[in-house]
Amino acid sequence: MLSNSKLNQIARTLFLALALPTLVFAASSFLVKKEKELKIGKKVPAMDIQMNAIDDNSYSLSDFKGENGTMVVFSCNTCPFVVGNDNFDGWEKQYNDLYEKAQEANIGFVLVNSNAAKHEGVDAMDKMKERAEAQEYKMNYLMDVDSKVADAFGAKTTPHLYVLDADGKLVMRGSIDNSWDSDREELETYALDAINFLTNGIKLPNTTPAPRGCSIKRNK
Repeated sequence: MLSNSKLNQIARTLFLALALPTLVFAASSFLVKKEKELKIGKKVPAMDIQMNAIDDNSYSLSDFKGENGTMVVFSCNTCPFVVGNDNFDGWEKQYNDLYEKAQEANIGFVLVNSNAAKHEGVDAMDKMKERAEAQEYKMNYLMDVDSKVADAFGAKTTPHLYVLDADGKLVMRGSIDNSWDSDREELETYALDAINFLTNGIKLPNTTPAPRGCSIKRNK
């Protein structure tokens, strides 16, 4: 006859065997859901979430919708892919040019800072204002509290570009271009291609350019 301690050990083993798969599945489902990106052609959510901006006003992404669409760039103040380093100028230097080209094409353009884990530090609102002034941003720059908008989009990096058509459907997501790649054979201008698609109907490649940059720093 088995002792009480042996029976308790067997009971614990059976419990873990039954419970562990359920717990693993639940955890993995949560992670997949959080990291899942929007599919091309799908309506974009979270367009009406209010966010504070560097001009001390509050906006939603819908406020930046243009006649021909909207370009949303998840950005920050410090990532080398945004601000540059010794090997790469950084995409931030293209923001104003992209903004002007988007405006000419009646396409909205806005920056969003979703680095919630750093909103009390290097990505605080006062630091966003300083960065915008130093770089002479022509577009607005919004703070996404708790990364709610980034989570809804499935945004992963800074920067991460999302391009919406006039109906609010996703037509492109990923990198601005491939200028980061020192081994590239030619410059591929994904953001400009998206503008041409929205205004002139020039077909986009079937492949979606992968986002490159620092991970968005969400609260744990």
